[in-house]
Amino acid sequence: MSKLTDVPKRILIGRALRSDRLGETLLPKRVALPVFASDPLSSVAYAPGEVLLVLSIAGLSAYHFSPWIAVAVVVLMFTVVASYRQNVHAYPSGGGDYEVATTNLGPKAGLTVASALLVDYVLTVAVSISAGIENLGSAIPFVVENKVACAVGVIVLLTLMNLRGVRESGTLFAIPTYVFVAGVFLMIAWGAFRGVVLGDDMRAPTADFEIKPEHPGLAGFALVFLLLRAFSSGCAALTGVEAISNGVPGFRKPKARNAATTLAMMGLLAVTMFCGIIALAAATDVRMAENPGRDLVHNGVPLGPGYVQDPVISQVAEAVFGHGSFLFMILAAATALVLFLAANTAYNGFPLLGSILAQDRYLPRQLHTRGDRLAFSNGIVLLAGAAVLLVWIYGADSTRLIQLYIVGVFVSFTLSQTGMVRHWNRLLGAEKDPAARRRMVRARAINAFGAFFTGLVLVVVLLTKFTHGAWVALLGMCIFYATMTAIRRHYDRVAEEIAAPDAPSEDTVRPSRVHSVVLVSKVHRPALRALAYAKLLRSDTLEALSVNVDAEETRALREEWERRGIDVPLKVLDSPYREVTRPVIEYVKSLRAQSPRDVVSVIIPEYVVGHWYEHFLHNQSALRLKGRLLFTPGVMVTSVPYQLESSEAAKLRARRRQNWSAPGSVRRGPAERTKDTSPRT
Repeated sequence: MSKLTDVPKRILIGRALRSDRLGETLLPKRVALPVFASDPLSSVAYAPGEVLLVLSIAGLSAYHFSPWIAVAVVVLMFTVVASYRQNVHAYPSGGGDYEVATTNLGPKAGLTVASALLVDYVLTVAVSISAGIENLGSAIPFVVENKVACAVGVIVLLTLMNLRGVRESGTLFAIPTYVFVAGVFLMIAWGAFRGVVLGDDMRAPTADFEIKPEHPGLAGFALVFLLLRAFSSGCAALTGVEAISNGVPGFRKPKARNAATTLAMMGLLAVTMFCGIIALAAATDVRMAENPGRDLVHNGVPLGPGYVQDPVISQVAEAVFGHGSFLFMILAAATALVLFLAANTAYNGFPLLGSILAQDRYLPRQLHTRGDRLAFSNGIVLLAGAAVLLVWIYGADSTRLIQLYIVGVFVSFTLSQTGMVRHWNRLLGAEKDPAARRRMVRARAINAFGAFFTGLVLVVVLLTKFTHGAWVALLGMCIFYATMTAIRRHYDRVAEEIAAPDAPSEDTVRPSRVHSVVLVSKVHRPALRALAYAKLLRSDTLEALSVNVDAEETRALREEWERRGIDVPLKVLDSPYREVTRPVIEYVKSLRAQSPRDVVSVIIPEYVVGHWYEHFLHNQSALRLKGRLLFTPGVMVTSVPYQLESSEAAKLRARRRQNWSAPGSVRRGPAERTKDTSPRT
């Protein structure tokens, strides 16, 4: 890379890190919590609102079911957290759900889990960024008017921050995440104090509105279906829980114990905040509707299409702290920022999972390599590109995007916990120690309940969300599955083809003869150098080959050849259609047909230029010819470079880059003191 591009790269992502400094990027628990758990922690900013939005379909009377839905979500959260603590201790290598499913249920189950997680990570970025843009847009109209552009800009910014490395991005993300958590807890505590102790009447800005139900008087199966749909929407609070089990290698030692502790902290914080916001929303009479302009009514008049519906957390904060107060502004800013940063869960999970899948030959090998900053740069860029595409297609609308959500994560939850049950069954078959068996039986019971509960929720999600957009997530999973299967099949086929046989083969048998052909168009220095090199090879036969596309140039070539007395036979191929590549290919094939055991060595002189634009002016015929010859069996292609003067400038630039240090890459100490040798008076 030229110095012109290296300087911006170093400014944006920092100086390159040595491989032996990988240990310095490992995270303590206080940094790992915002890095790996920012998604489930921030989901409390929109998950309560999704519950109320669905319940509003049946009208205001259905709101009294919200506490029970919150209880169901809490039970599910504790179940998933307890189950994943078993995963972390049993599989600390970082494969997470993919490794558990592959090891215990087979490669197809593992690939299904991987497909679900990859889709869910992309959706995590799209949903989190879109929700953050909508929260910010309630205060800044410009953001609402340019939702897609602003969302893409935030994705680009997050991508650059993650390309700098996990440790640095984690430190940047920790502050707003902890401010958000502290703000929500302060809001819950102050709201409870005002309501219980002081007896204040706290009212949300929508408390005086009425809800016009889309389907009034729901009962029986229809009501049950509505409650199940509201529950499935509230399960958005669980997204990102699996990221900690996938990110165990990123923790400091002891990795498994630190990851399990972080997982428990995340579950406790998320559950408390979710329940607190649901309770305050009920206490302050928050009103939400899927179509607020039509279904929210004030004094008997619909609010109209110009009404912008604020999220539940914003309405609760306004009721508790007061509109425009300092704490309200701080929490609003922290909420918008933490929703942006929630995408960081995917930025850590997707590249790591992609690296593991690449190592298992399910994804291109480039995803397995680390970049300059020891992050999986290719995976980060791929995730950003997919999220930008999704945001553009759905117009950065979180309500539409969230319908695609959750399906993938519950597929991975269910298969992972089922795999853990088989894992404990296998270990119990060989374990004899009673104390160890009791621990395994307890762990198996936890995972079995987790598999049953998450499987039940998966069925509910599919039934209630399929027609609302979940089918798109399933389609994405199928595309990922088919693509990864095809990539693995290709890698396996190539590995089988190139495997070295035990017995002698045609690849190890020495060819009978080598017939060397030097391509020439004129007698110039590059051609003379190629001829000298060909003579050094001591081939069995050697000839120069030219293609007659211009009779005058061919005649001049023959005369110059004879004048110089070059002792290599010159063969000229006629080309009535002025082609160069086809006559050479046909001639080489004819040589192979005459002597199939011979090898034809085609030697091509090439110019070495120093500027990128000069590549378009030279070597085009050589590149086309080499591309065709690569598909011809028994043909070896050799390039003989000739350096033009401009290449010397390129070498000088390369030497300067080698001795150049990026800003900040060299830390200079204090200047050395020079010895004073002047005579004293």
